[in-house]
Amino acid sequence: MAGNASTHEPVIGVLALQGDFDAHRAALERAGARAIPVRTAAQLDDVDGLILPGGESTTMLKLLDYENLFEPLRRFGAEKPLFGTCAGAILLASEVTNPPQPSLALLDITVERNGYGRQIDSRIAPIELAQGGTAEAVFIRAPIIRRVGPQTKVLATYLDAPVLVEQGRHLAATFHPELSNGGNQIHNLFVEKVKAQTAHRPSGGRDRRKQ
Repeated sequence: MAGNASTHEPVIGVLALQGDFDAHRAALERAGARAIPVRTAAQLDDVDGLILPGGESTTMLKLLDYENLFEPLRRFGAEKPLFGTCAGAILLASEVTNPPQPSLALLDITVERNGYGRQIDSRIAPIELAQGGTAEAVFIRAPIIRRVGPQTKVLATYLDAPVLVEQGRHLAATFHPELSNGGNQIHNLFVEKVKAQTAHRPSGGRDRRKQ
């Protein structure tokens, strides 16, 4: 059963089909959450929020289809927080280019795949945070957010492009915060969003579906 606000330890899943999900798990635990791998639709019942990690977005789409996870993820995102990083951000976007491909369409953004170039163009760079200061970001074949909708808030930029955005309960980053040596502030932010969501859940309203 998913965690609740009274314990102050939300249970957050990491989609464990592709990408460095173990590094996300460690970062979530440093941020005060209990982290578990998620590989099936049934396991979504056990978590208060979910990270969609980086990887290769077309491969991830195939894996989601193979595991019958695409529609369960869309339904999950209609109720609970999702955090997409790199390829995960592509999956959350309402529009994907270079080339176009299906997505969960849970964030009103347009994302260009491999916007910063090929693997050789990967980099570690400081990003500017909207609240002030900088953070370290690891870009690996990173997408670029080309458009943000009116309900989408830009939390950080790099080379004048949004690289960290939020819309309602959801968060997306075009970089890999789990690989950063510059602190845990991005995962801290998502954990706080999940805590806020569980705090507003009606008493007795936790998931009681069969686990």
